[in-house]
Amino acid sequence: MCRHLAYLGVPRSPAEALFDAPHSLLVQSYAPADMRGGGSVNADGFGLGWYPGGPEPLRYRRAGPLWTDGTLPALAASVRAPAFLAAVRNGTTGMPVTEAAAAPFTDGRWLFSHNGVVRGWPDSLAGPAKQLPITELLTLEAPTDSAVLWALLRARLDAGEDPLGAVTGLVASVEAAAPGSRLNFLLTDGEVLIGTAWTHSLSTLRTGDGVLLASEPCDPDPAWTAVPDRHAVRITRAGLELVPLIPERSDPR
Repeated sequence: MCRHLAYLGVPRSPAEALFDAPHSLLVQSYAPADMRGGGSVNADGFGLGWYPGGPEPLRYRRAGPLWTDGTLPALAASVRAPAFLAAVRNGTTGMPVTEAAAAPFTDGRWLFSHNGVVRGWPDSLAGPAKQLPITELLTLEAPTDSAVLWALLRARLDAGEDPLGAVTGLVASVEAAAPGSRLNFLLTDGEVLIGTAWTHSLSTLRTGDGVLLASEPCDPDPAWTAVPDRHAVRITRAGLELVPLIPERSDPR
């Protein structure tokens, strides 16, 4: 399983969560505490996306382990952003290890990350993927389950679905098509942040400045709170909301 985190609130540097905290994303890349049978290290790529002041994010991704990169620590320390999303990847056997396969995925104002696996890939997603234009399927960034999930979620967002409804609807449809999948998502446009805990861990840390979501707590602060399994969390500048994720198997998408 991958590890990811995201933040929404008063502008801050991503460097603390990525590199400086006792159990930062860097530490989680080589010494994760809770992989739940999904591998032992996250060395198959990484990425950081952030909002520099406009509606569209900037992004930095590489295909190698986070601990080998000499550029991102200084870059992250130079950034102050009201929202950011970062991930380290543990690629599923048989899927490529390329920069294009690393989260965050982006389109327009959105950043997206998937921590997990789609069971029965690729056959299990053949049904849901039928809704996508064939040209889009042929030009995906990478031939991975996460890239297809992003295409499916993007289609929902482009159709005007509310971000929380789009994410929960995608979880429902993929669970119906591929039972037992691990569907732990992060999605943000810099104004709202959505996360899901679906068969894996996700925790929140609320401070006076904002909210940090992470696969694993980045430090021993007792204020970290686990998101219950099979729940989504929606974060805005007005507060935080927990929503149960109950699949609607009648949704064929």
